[in-house]
Amino acid sequence: LVKMVKLTLDLTKTIDENAAFYFEKAKKVKKKISGAEKALSESIRKLHELELKKEKIILEKSKQEKLKERKQEWYEKFRWFISSEGFLVIGGRDATSNEIVIKKHTAPNDLVFHTDMAGSPFFVVKSEGKQIGEKTREEAADATVTFSRAWKLGLHTSNVFYVNPEQVSKKTKAGEYMGKGAFMIYGKTNYINNKINLAVGITKKQQIMTGPIDAVKAYCEKYVALEQGNEKASAIAKYIQHKIGGIIDEIIRALPSGEFKIKKQL
Repeated sequence: LVKMVKLTLDLTKTIDENAAFYFEKAKKVKKKISGAEKALSESIRKLHELELKKEKIILEKSKQEKLKERKQEWYEKFRWFISSEGFLVIGGRDATSNEIVIKKHTAPNDLVFHTDMAGSPFFVVKSEGKQIGEKTREEAADATVTFSRAWKLGLHTSNVFYVNPEQVSKKTKAGEYMGKGAFMIYGKTNYINNKINLAVGITKKQQIMTGPIDAVKAYCEKYVALEQGNEKASAIAKYIQHKIGGIIDEIIRALPSGEFKIKKQL
């Protein structure tokens, strides 16, 4: 069926004038239809974007839940990294964990690292019966100064030494007392060059690993190198999560105390 369109002619106008009137009217109607089609198309586009955003949020939430369910290794409760030579290096987060690291997780042939600065963590290189190489000693020294108060104070190095586990003791002279997380060092101390040196990466097991750049590069496909700056941990952690993934709380927990900026890679 063909729908008939009723036209009303103005008898005071010529045929051409009536035709021109309906031509202009038709153009306006066509313009309105075009505008409505554009508005509809834009609405559909926005709905599609919202749907994709919703799916992305659901996917990210699911991913975060899976990461939280991941079974953690025993050493993840401490500061830790795997050296570029393959040695596990663990360190205290505070006085309590310093105490645990030294008392429960050192063995003969391990190496214990510390600084002359008060408030420094103890770091331990786990030898597992192997000879600890020079590169690992350097990385352990860098980690020790990086996670000490040197970071917050804006220092780039500090006096770092290493000793054997049997040289670390709670024994003191009569009348002296060693507080939690503090130990006496007996015998020869081996001082070693060091520098502030930090990167944050994510391993194939989805572990957040923080340590010297070379060590993190060796085990993490994605990583971010950091240096001292003026960005708070919460802000820098969001950037890191965007770059490498992981759980933001774990990233914040893995950082030293202080402020940060992204280090430009040469």
